[in-house]
Amino acid sequence: MPHSQTSAPRDSRFGVRIARGASPWLLPTVATAALSLARSRRSKRAAAIAVPTTALAAGMLWFFRDPEREIAQGRVISPADGVVQSIMPWKDGRTRVAIFMSPLNVHVNRAPLAGTVTSVEHVPGGFVPAFNKESENNERVVWHFDTELGDIEMVQIAGAVARRIVPYLPQGTKVEQGERIGLIRFGSRVDIYLPEGVDVAVEVGQTTTAGVTRIDRD
Repeated sequence: MPHSQTSAPRDSRFGVRIARGASPWLLPTVATAALSLARSRRSKRAAAIAVPTTALAAGMLWFFRDPEREIAQGRVISPADGVVQSIMPWKDGRTRVAIFMSPLNVHVNRAPLAGTVTSVEHVPGGFVPAFNKESENNERVVWHFDTELGDIEMVQIAGAVARRIVPYLPQGTKVEQGERIGLIRFGSRVDIYLPEGVDVAVEVGQTTTAGVTRIDRD
């Protein structure tokens, strides 16, 4: 069963499941919109402010949505919603699959396999656009999982707007395939490294859904 610390709050007024780690961005925006709406009947200035702040709050709710997923069958499933940006053989025999996440995608990432989190390392860096090759030097969180396929590495990479990656699980946690493991705020990228001998089932330009799209081929 999924671990309780990965659960996200649900905004009962909007019926939207909100990603854990969204509060620093979401709460001030919603509060400002609510205050502007409350004052809009008595003040033309508040009414003028209410329109963009409400639209921004709605956009934030959409961005930080965290929908339930029916997890697919397969050895390795996509950790992220997005588009496959590149598939690159690595010197050690592994294959890196890079998935670009636009601001329109769900930004909650999921475990590609069941296993144990053996390390979670935050690496400081820059904030160039995630579709840029130089984004490999951006702020990132490097995950390693001990799985039935051996060590699996996954990297969450911040984008030009994102300034924080929020891991949900500490080292030593046993994780189910498809379980929520972290959030990247705004545009970003997720890389997964498939072990030597594991064939890739996706192709560049293909759309992926976290917990649903299979990454490897039998």
